[in-house]
Amino acid sequence: MCRRIKVIILFRPFCYLLTLLLFSCETTTISSIITSDQVNNIYNVEAVEAVEAVEAVEAVEAVEAVEAVEAVEAVEAVHLTDISNKSIEIPSFIKDSQEEDKISLVDEVLDSELAVTIAEPVIEDSLWKYISNRYSLDVYHNSKIDEHVSWFRKNPGYLSRVSARAEPYLYLIVEELEKSNVPIEIALLPIVESAFYPFSYSHGTASGLWQFIPSTAKLYGLQDNWWRDDRRDVVASTRAAIRYLLNLNKIFKGDWLLSIAAYNSGPGRVQREIRKNKELGLKTDFWNLHLPPETRSYVPKLLAVSKIIKNPSTYNQDISPIDNKKQVELVLLNSQFDLALIAQWSDLSVDEVYSLNPGLKRWATPSEGEYSILLPVDKVALFKHNIAKNPNKEKVSWLRYKIQPGDSLSEIALKYRTTVEQIKNLNGIDSNIIISGKYLIVPVAQKEARFYSLSEEQRRKQRIKDKTNVIKIIHTVVEGDSLWEIAKKYSVRIDSIVKWNQLSHSIPLRLGKKLLIYKQPKKTNSNILAATKVGIDIDREVVYTIKKGDNLSTIAYKFDVSTEELKLWNNIDNDKPIHPGQKLKIVVNIINSEMK
Repeated sequence: MCRRIKVIILFRPFCYLLTLLLFSCETTTISSIITSDQVNNIYNVEAVEAVEAVEAVEAVEAVEAVEAVEAVEAVEAVHLTDISNKSIEIPSFIKDSQEEDKISLVDEVLDSELAVTIAEPVIEDSLWKYISNRYSLDVYHNSKIDEHVSWFRKNPGYLSRVSARAEPYLYLIVEELEKSNVPIEIALLPIVESAFYPFSYSHGTASGLWQFIPSTAKLYGLQDNWWRDDRRDVVASTRAAIRYLLNLNKIFKGDWLLSIAAYNSGPGRVQREIRKNKELGLKTDFWNLHLPPETRSYVPKLLAVSKIIKNPSTYNQDISPIDNKKQVELVLLNSQFDLALIAQWSDLSVDEVYSLNPGLKRWATPSEGEYSILLPVDKVALFKHNIAKNPNKEKVSWLRYKIQPGDSLSEIALKYRTTVEQIKNLNGIDSNIIISGKYLIVPVAQKEARFYSLSEEQRRKQRIKDKTNVIKIIHTVVEGDSLWEIAKKYSVRIDSIVKWNQLSHSIPLRLGKKLLIYKQPKKTNSNILAATKVGIDIDREVVYTIKKGDNLSTIAYKFDVSTEELKLWNNIDNDKPIHPGQKLKIVVNIINSEMK
């Protein structure tokens, strides 16, 4: 519903008509109407000001419409004030009833002929609609985009599940993007990067909603230590991603597709391909560069997602709605807090605290300096009230520990899930030397380890436990096999088979080829929920260069895969030893097909 706002647009002929209708005196000039006596009666307004106001009306055609309105209002203010004040002598021509009719006529003309309707801005109730109505990237028509759209059509529940995971964070991300004047489509990038899993990880490489690798994270000020990993911190990583994208956009002179491609593969790779095309006299836009397969798919997938979000019903999608309002709020903490206490004081579960603050790795917030946490908007007041009500309560529990023979600071720190540095700082110790029989003050969690089920330690234990239950199948391709038939046979998804085995949808299967299939035991809803919280990996291929002293077992252990998988992915024969410098393809972040 929009409100009608009338804007008066005046033209020179109409100004003369208005003057005649108001004054009704063909032989009376403006200067004779505004006599010095009358002017003195009109709240001591100077004659020159009245004349200037009238002249402003006559000069309407030389100014903007809004200035014209102000000029007319200046004249009306003079005359209407005169009319409304009983102590002022009203000229006879104003008393004439015919003049009232003429004034009414002017009003009608203004209302009907010169009124312009302006719609007030409409703020959408749906955040997805708000985003899609503000797209700024060009619309592209490309077969790569169509391939991704086709995949989403066949998997209509995927984006709905992603939307449910995105709900706490999306409004915040949109706010940060709008502050920085970045295309709002970038809010959809975590769908491509991490599917909005807050605990997404990549075996020591990429991590978080924006999938920062350690080197880039460090470059953009994201900390990673015992207590925190800012790559998973929603606010810190979002701001870092925006800064990175803006820098990339400067490098690529405002071309957002190249900037997004560089976010995925690195700016150096994109620049090299641009130089190659220039030397060959070829076009240098994204669609004409020979980039890595993942990057060639990455940008079209984002464009496909934005296309579907714009018109979900057209593409067989029923996306979970997200209200266009703030869901979470930052709260600044001035000291270290046990997460169990935060949960207690905000009436949340510890899991909920972790889910909103996936950058927290342990049972407490960082031990040094201030730290901001995200809490639901409707819980912030309660949390602040409890802080104010308990000013002297310790935010972290402490233990007086008696040093035993053979103890070391590192062993004590590991036992109580803290750091050597924190123990040294608390006890005023400069070196690592401790004396048996002496006492140390050690910070300890309020609850036992399993209570902090989403801490990094507990998530890792759960992943190891889950992996032992996976059924691994090697399928040999026979005549008549297709991806569809194999997926149907093992009750998995075609896309999962493609990712597990680094296949292409468009290339036929070779007879005799061995395919790796992961089967999960049938899960209950509670198991699926637990797996989602623990952290779902993102499918990704890593190229590892073999170093001196490496063997398949050590490499498999490093990447948490099996030696059989390494052999399968790289066609390694038992008779052919690996050697330093050799490159291996390793598939990390295998996603449970039921999750997607």
